[in-house]
This record gives sequence, structure tokens and C-alpha cells, in this order.
Amino acid sequence: MALCHYGYKADWFVVVVFGAADVGIGLVQWSVIYLLGLIMCFCSLWSGSEMKFGHKLINGRDAADKMLSVLKEEVDSIRARGWQPSLASITVGDVDEVKLYVRNQKRFAARIGIEFEERQFASSINEAELRAAIATMNVDPRVTGIIIQRPVPDHISIRSLQETIHPFKDVEGMHPSSIGKIVYGSPEMGPCTAMAAVHLLKSTGVELEGLEVCVVGHSEIVGKPIAFLLMAEGATVTVCHHMTRSVANHSLKADVVFVAVGQPGLITGDMIKPGSIIIDIGINQVSGPDGKTKVVGDADFESCAEVADWITPVPGGVGPMTVAHLMKNAVIGVNRQSGYYEDLLGQNTLTPT
Repeated sequence: MALCHYGYKADWFVVVVFGAADVGIGLVQWSVIYLLGLIMCFCSLWSGSEMKFGHKLINGRDAADKMLSVLKEEVDSIRARGWQPSLASITVGDVDEVKLYVRNQKRFAARIGIEFEERQFASSINEAELRAAIATMNVDPRVTGIIIQRPVPDHISIRSLQETIHPFKDVEGMHPSSIGKIVYGSPEMGPCTAMAAVHLLKSTGVELEGLEVCVVGHSEIVGKPIAFLLMAEGATVTVCHHMTRSVANHSLKADVVFVAVGQPGLITGDMIKPGSIIIDIGINQVSGPDGKTKVVGDADFESCAEVADWITPVPGGVGPMTVAHLMKNAVIGVNRQSGYYEDLLGQNTLTPT
């Protein structure tokens, strides 16, 4: 049947057509049923989104562009009040994979009028010295947000560095106070990747209350925050991790599957139920049959796309939205700082110098 490659959504049409044939109706009636069914099938599949195998892509680039347009207006307003948002990016050592992240962050910042400064530290720096550098940035009004690029050398605790950043300048949303506000259901500057993933889920229009969600991966900055964010919306959340006996037992029951473990192809089409939503947060580099390297997620896209209603591509899904949420946190942070200084000094405007 020509329509079978569009997935399970065409199954009802196959049943109607062959059922009609079985009862022996005339050629004219059969042709009418076929044409009407064909039209209805394509209408049910098509909603203006990019299509493949009956699924709809959740386009993170488009969503990020919309967010950046709004943020640019906010940044223009902040600058008109005499404040210049500025991000300081901390890189320790020379790590190739960090350069792509820094380049994307710098590009997004430039689009909305946020200054971006790269601060490079030698891999030999010790933790106390790096924390002292961060403490200096905390009290510098010219720096309104601080980013710590990962990874850092093994002798430095990334958690200790995050705790050193002032909450107002924690644009990555990883300070304990930022995480704590998610637990209490009042996120402000939450972890960017978690916030981006939930944002993309909401963009599908699905009702979150009562939703069955499976989160594969339980990191402090992605999996756990996603679980708390969705529970606050009324979803029922199951979190799987490396000690889970069978991920499929949980993912097959879920309306939505989030996956963030750094293992390409972990989630396959036979592990999800028809009509589900897949939010793939993984970013992995793999070599194809031709020897060329490509970027893939933690879900096997082809097999999952045949079953899911919605799915995020990799690249082009959660990644762009993560950087957009980093910029959103930067705007929230500078507003909190400017409000603090203006209240403290009794002034409507204050220009950092």
C-alpha cells in the first residue's frame, strides 16, 4: 500500500479501503472512498510542519529565533536605561569541543545586543585562584553574567565554581539557589538545557496536566530539573538512570520521553508508544559508513520518527533553544542587578563604568 510509509496514522485508511473491497461495493463507490480517504489521510498528517514518516519536527531554531526577537527588545530597553548587558565566558585550558559552544553563545549574544567577553585560563590554574577570579567578576558591575564552559580540569570542582557565582549572575541557572527555586515551583533563572527542553515540549500544544513522562538521565542540571519542572505542571514523571533495570518498561508507557545520557541510539522506535513525543537532548559525534563524522542524538531518529507524533532533531532541536534560554537568563539577571543597584542608590538609572 502506497500510504504505509507514512506510519501508523494511515492504518485506519488501509482498513477502510480493504474493508470496502471485501464487501464487494462497486468501482465508482470504491473510487470515491479511496479519494476521500486519501484526502483525509493527508489532512490529518499535514499541519504546516516539516514532515517525515508522519511525524512533526519540533524546530528548535525557529523557536529560538522567536525568543531572541523578544529578548532584543528587552535588551534595547535595558540599554536605554543606562545598562549594558555583558557576559563573561570562562574557559580553562584548550578544549576543542568548547570552542563551538563559545562561538554559538557569542553569536546569539551579538544578535540581541549583549556584549560577550572570552576569558581564557591556563589548565594549570588551581581552584582557589579560579574562584578568586569569579569573586572579582561578582562585584564588577560591568559583568552582568558569568558562564563556565565545560569541561574543566579534573583537579577543579565544577560544583564549587557554580556555587561561587553570585545568583544574580548565574546565567546558566546552576547555582544551588537557582536549582532550589525549581524544586519549590518558582523557577527564574533555571538550568538552560532543562528549561529549553520543557519549552519545546510546550510548543507542541500538548496538555501537561496528567501527562505520563519518562525522563532518561538524572543529572543535576538536566534530568532532575526537567522532572521537577514537569511535576510542577501536573505531569506524572518517571526518571530512569544507569541502574534502571529496563528503560523500555517505562518509556513504552510514556506520552513523552526526554533522553539526555550521551549514548547515541539508546532510545529506539520499539521503545516508545505510537503518538508519543520525543525530546532528544543528547549530542554525540559518530562516524558514518563513509567515514565522515556527524552529530546525532540519544534517540535513533529514523526508527523513532516512524512511531512518534513529534520529535526534536539533532542538531537543530534542543541545542539552539538552550543558547536562547542562556540569553533569556542573561536578561533576567541584568534586570535583577539593575533593580538592586537602583533601589540601593535611590536612582532610576545607573551606568556601570
